[in-house]
Amino acid sequence: MSPQMSIQARAFAESWIAAWNTHDLNAVLAHFCDDFEFSSPVIQQFAGVASGRLVGKEAVHAYWQRALEHLPDLHFELVDVLAGIDCLTILYRGHRGLSAEVLTLGADGRAVRGQACYAR
Repeated sequence: MSPQMSIQARAFAESWIAAWNTHDLNAVLAHFCDDFEFSSPVIQQFAGVASGRLVGKEAVHAYWQRALEHLPDLHFELVDVLAGIDCLTILYRGHRGLSAEVLTLGADGRAVRGQACYAR
């Protein structure tokens, strides 16, 4: 992996964490393309979507907005960033303990797909 890829992955992750920690959903969503797909077991549990998948900024914004209303003290701590070919994984600690976001990146560097993973 090139040093440039590592630097870009780290910058993306730090920006993503900072946006979440200020609860700025527009800044969080700026990391994603307009029609990105997001999946999480929490979507099944709290949004009642059996597939656990949402598509598009509007749907994900509404879901994350409800989540922030229920978690006013939400705070993430960046643990590490793993970079791959057109993807990265952000490993962090939050209210669910150790968690990861696995993001597939488009040509413009924004995520086209995201998957949330949680320690059990």
